[in-house]
Amino acid sequence: MSDLAHGPAQAVGRATLSSVASVGNAGLLALGAFRALRRGRTWAPQLVDQLTRIGVASVPIALFIAAFTGVVMALQASYTFTGAIPLYFVGTLVGKTIILELGPVLTGLALSGRVGANIAAELGTMRVTEQVDALETLAYDPVAYLVVPRIIAGALMFPLVVLLADAMGIVAGWFTSLYLLDMSTPEFVKGLRLFFQPWDVWYSAIKSVSFGVTVTSVGCFFGLRTAGGAAGVGRSTTHAVVASSMIILVLDAFWAAVLL
Repeated sequence: MSDLAHGPAQAVGRATLSSVASVGNAGLLALGAFRALRRGRTWAPQLVDQLTRIGVASVPIALFIAAFTGVVMALQASYTFTGAIPLYFVGTLVGKTIILELGPVLTGLALSGRVGANIAAELGTMRVTEQVDALETLAYDPVAYLVVPRIIAGALMFPLVVLLADAMGIVAGWFTSLYLLDMSTPEFVKGLRLFFQPWDVWYSAIKSVSFGVTVTSVGCFFGLRTAGGAAGVGRSTTHAVVASSMIILVLDAFWAAVLL
């Protein structure tokens, strides 16, 4: 009986120690990345490529998700407001919801799967094939060469991708209102401008910067800690997507409590 009682406690203890160790290792990686910023000659040549891979290549999936989100928001708003609230409030709900919440969060979650998984798989493969060790042998700092350009690219490109997604979601909601809800453009714009504040856009951008740093840094963290061959790469990829998605949701609540 004592062994059965100790089993769950030991599992919880091991999980707790592993989590604490992971947080400590993540802190060391963040500190190393901050120190590596001064090695511009190492990470700067990689930056443009990462800007393209993380930002430009992510635009199609972000716009696709935002477009259908705008369509659904307009239709649901019309269904909710029918007979009770003026129909031009569809523009209000579409604009506020997409800019403040759905645009940044859905884009961040989608890119955690696309960007975070890609980074974890790429760096994990480099780790298990000893390419990271080869960089150290050639006197390259792996953190400066591999981690810093990806984190900077994420911080720079995520806001741009999110703002494009916000705009696409609003445009999709507008087209839906015109052709499916029998609204006019002045009605939709009236609702869109009713409670709009420039701070809403800044709020969306601030959240997306934190999401970009999270997705890229978590992907780098799990990628560089990969062990165990191809199976280890798969585990690192899964852990990176799950962890970054959870952190994005926590950050979403944090920024709402702090900034709104």
